[in-house]
Amino acid sequence: MISHVLPTYNRFPIAFDRGEGSWAITADGTRYLDLGAGIAVNVLGHANPDLVATLTEQAGRIWHVSNIYNIPQQEHLADLLVEHSFADTVFFTNSGTEAAELAIKMARKYWDHEGQPDRIEILTFEGAFHGRSTGAIAAAGSEKMVKGFGPLMPGFRQLPFGDMAALKAAISDKTCAVMIEPIQGEGGIRPLTDDELREVRGLCDQTGALLILDEVQCGMGRTGRLFAHEFAGITPDIMMVAKGIGGGFPLGAVLATEKAAAGMVAGTHGSTYGGNPLGCAVGAKVMQIVSDPAFLAEVSRKAGLFRQRLEGLVAAHPEVFESVRGQGLMLGLKCKVAPGDMVKAGHDQHVLTIAAADNTLRLLPPLNISDEDIAEAVARLDRAAGSLDG
Repeated sequence: MISHVLPTYNRFPIAFDRGEGSWAITADGTRYLDLGAGIAVNVLGHANPDLVATLTEQAGRIWHVSNIYNIPQQEHLADLLVEHSFADTVFFTNSGTEAAELAIKMARKYWDHEGQPDRIEILTFEGAFHGRSTGAIAAAGSEKMVKGFGPLMPGFRQLPFGDMAALKAAISDKTCAVMIEPIQGEGGIRPLTDDELREVRGLCDQTGALLILDEVQCGMGRTGRLFAHEFAGITPDIMMVAKGIGGGFPLGAVLATEKAAAGMVAGTHGSTYGGNPLGCAVGAKVMQIVSDPAFLAEVSRKAGLFRQRLEGLVAAHPEVFESVRGQGLMLGLKCKVAPGDMVKAGHDQHVLTIAAADNTLRLLPPLNISDEDIAEAVARLDRAAGSLDG
């Protein structure tokens, strides 16, 4: 008999009752050090007092109104995002998947607005993950995600990740857009170099193609900059964010230049819940905290400390680990064992991690994790790896 909850997840037999900072706690009081943060969502940890206060205050005023009215909380968050990014305008969604759908629509609508409605091909990259809607899985193109769900949205072409020669050969004045993650998350914490990002931007400029960056997982301070593309000194035309922007509240957004959004006039897109007062009040508090240069400097410092200790962990367990990769607090341990085995071994040590593709273990802790918790995390990972040695 099928379970009452549709069985689309292989869930671990662990349930959490509450959380405190970097710790998730079961009903019997067992504490797990959370290095997954809800897959890069809980950027300020569990039950952050500032977010709890903001949510509670807004909940006592008004939760939801339709987007047929002005929403001051939405306008405030949009102002913050525009102030701290390349963007001129923002549309709010509930998730990264919804943000991906709008990014695709916006890029194609741009060319329709420009009088080239047939310019629809979007170049994407193997190993990408842009969500699980039919449009998003068509963009990623992997057999694991698309099998059985056809026919898929046409107009996508997948290229080898990081292969600039392949991109140069594929892109042309017929290309609608290039859609890419500066750091692949589900794909195994695989970053593009700054030079590669600059080359992608240059090829888009040469051909007129729009650049869509998916910063759903790598954005919102995760790398030590508010957005990962800032390291390369480039800007996109369209960008998707979600996960960390709500600090645990379902929220996403598409940021765009005025030019890229030119075709998105009244009636071309909408959302019932996107940008409601409750979500945007929380998102604004997250932005105020995470965009602070002092906060981002601390993320970078902690990332350096964490990475240094992880390098020692790799050296101590050469039969389990191959290398450390990633940027900021978006880190991956490339494994010589199945990463799922490390996840389960971690559970035995009460530490939570996430498996990814390319035999990689993802470490995505809260951005405000303490130095003490970093030390404890590495100690627990060391014991977990020790159980798999030899």
